[in-house]
Amino acid sequence: MSINRRQFLGLGSAAIAATALAPGLRLIELAQARSPEEATSSLHRWGLLIDSSKCADGCTSCVSACADENGIQSHGRPATDAQWIRKVTLKDKQTGHVQTLPLMCLHCEHPPCVDVCPTGASFKRADGIVLVDKHICIGCRYCMMACQYKARSFVHEATTGQKPHAPRGMGTVESCTLCVHKVDRGDGSTACADACKKEGHQAILFGDLKDPGSEISKRLASQPSTQLRADLKLNTGVRYQGI
Repeated sequence: MSINRRQFLGLGSAAIAATALAPGLRLIELAQARSPEEATSSLHRWGLLIDSSKCADGCTSCVSACADENGIQSHGRPATDAQWIRKVTLKDKQTGHVQTLPLMCLHCEHPPCVDVCPTGASFKRADGIVLVDKHICIGCRYCMMACQYKARSFVHEATTGQKPHAPRGMGTVESCTLCVHKVDRGDGSTACADACKKEGHQAILFGDLKDPGSEISKRLASQPSTQLRADLKLNTGVRYQGI
């Protein structure tokens, strides 16, 4: 995917609820995996800070790590394959400067995808993580149209080899979950951030935006950052530096 810099910046029933997409697991249970005072407490807001100056051209470790962590498989059809995270290339038409960076669900404070969902399948936890309950998603794709960042995918093919922590289903919409299972487990990071760090790039930083003592909060307070399409007033949980 190649876009220029200006374009980028301008960019219910109990029976249904009890149906498991993966053996013994329901997505709604993930949101309630820990007590409300922990995982879903409004005292926290989880997010990412991505430094494009540290994002290596040609590196897709974050994309691969996300796929491995969440059981996302390619069917050889880029136009319809599910993508929770993707690398985009930005080019400044005036200077010719080219840079690459990852783009995923930005976990908005005021997510349009939640506003337009007719069934409540799209929802935002108290800690800021935006999710999709696959058991009540009817595949209308209104949320995909509402998302300004093209961050959601529709599952066209039957899924196999699902991960217990990441239930998926044909005919539903999905997107980055900020590795909610790792958050609820207390890992303190995401698969993409871990992979980037392992490569030595450290372009992706995960943390609590409401904790002034967290590394991500300190970085945001001391260095300039960009909120994509700030004019939409969505207050995204993913911020960028270097663009």
